[in-house]
Amino acid sequence: MRRPPLKIVVIDDDPTGSQTVHSCPLLLTWDVDCLRRGLRHPSPLLFVLANTRALPPGEAARRNRDIVDALAEALTLEEIQEHSIVLVSRGDSTLRGHGVLEPEALAEAWSLRFGPIDATFHIPAFFEGGRITRDGVHFLGDQPVHTTVFARDQLFGFSTSDLAAWLEEKSAGCIRASSVLRLKIGQLEGERTDLVSWLAALDGNRSVVVDATQPEHLRSLGAAVRQLQGQKRFLFRSAASFLNGLADSGSEPLGPQPRDAKALTGLRRRDASGGGLPGLVVVGSHVVLADQQLEHLLLDPRCMGVELPVARVARILEGGTPDLLLPDLESELQGFIEAILRSGCTPVLFTSRGELHFGSSAAAAEQRLRFGMQLARVMARLVHAVVPQLGYVISKGGITTGTLLREGFALSSVDLQGQLLPGLSLVMAMVGADHPAARASALPVVTFPGNLGDPETLKKAWLLMENGL
Repeated sequence: MRRPPLKIVVIDDDPTGSQTVHSCPLLLTWDVDCLRRGLRHPSPLLFVLANTRALPPGEAARRNRDIVDALAEALTLEEIQEHSIVLVSRGDSTLRGHGVLEPEALAEAWSLRFGPIDATFHIPAFFEGGRITRDGVHFLGDQPVHTTVFARDQLFGFSTSDLAAWLEEKSAGCIRASSVLRLKIGQLEGERTDLVSWLAALDGNRSVVVDATQPEHLRSLGAAVRQLQGQKRFLFRSAASFLNGLADSGSEPLGPQPRDAKALTGLRRRDASGGGLPGLVVVGSHVVLADQQLEHLLLDPRCMGVELPVARVARILEGGTPDLLLPDLESELQGFIEAILRSGCTPVLFTSRGELHFGSSAAAAEQRLRFGMQLARVMARLVHAVVPQLGYVISKGGITTGTLLREGFALSSVDLQGQLLPGLSLVMAMVGADHPAARASALPVVTFPGNLGDPETLKKAWLLMENGL
């Protein structure tokens, strides 16, 4: 009997996880009607940009459960069987985020609707960014990831690169390292029948960490998962590369993106005479790499910085009249941005470098997350105010980008066009002139993860969009 085609539904914890695929919808809201439209799209991939990395744990878990509830209703209304869906929780390849909590919440909600999960696979390999997993240990280049700056993240730091030990650490001991299974490279390179048999024996929602050092390993896993379609119920917490392994192991692989980088730069909006409208770069990410990339970009005299003063925003929010003082600050910054646009240069809106410290308690961590969202909303409002003058936006940082698309531009979905550079997706809002988001219609936005590239990558992306080379 011919199996129905799989729809890979990806619940993404920020807007950058579609960085290896193309030609699919990215939903910024998850009401039933929006999900139904996404399920009807011909692409085998459907992304739901949940932006949960910006939320405290309780809210992140609740959002995942809400998405599953809405998705279950949408599947029923579209008459799609549950076994036609592969559910993926997309997370960071450097292990930041709610990497244990989110798949646990999804497993609980999915099991209530459809039956027990047999296994949850943890697959943080992201080859385009140099992240691999070998012998159960996750690496960034040749460094165990716990030795990198990402492991010192104030909210999501960790002390080990051994994924089984990482699961125990992040689950506060609820997942014992000794109980975690490992899917080894030898199994992924061996006989398919042996791999399928190993997967078929999994039950009881076992935690499985997956070794992967090259794309063929994840294609092998994707093909085996497809072979068990309708027989096993698996959940995946992965970085972006596994999505290609799943999609490309089907009968109709994604193939190359329809537009190359030069064609993507041609999507820049133009004025009435055909000249390219100016761009705007937004940098909200606070990782060290983002600092380096920002510094290199601002060395170019055609780029002019506009600093959002984080400490000043904090004082305004802590004071008694933020409703009066915050608009004053935004008006001041908007004036700077508009003056730079008139001068023919590219404004680069960035938050003050360094991070405010809120302490190490759970309450302090939640306060930090909420403050980060407030900063992102200020940036989103500033960009929205100048949208009619813009030809493109480059937005660096997942929380910054998610807030810009959903709240700044009031979008419910965007279309993923493809990658401008490896790992850097370009998306576009396609809405009618009568839609509330019409100001952002057909505006290309480059979604730039905080942890991707080298010190020159942001400048390379800007030069591509600016010059079309």
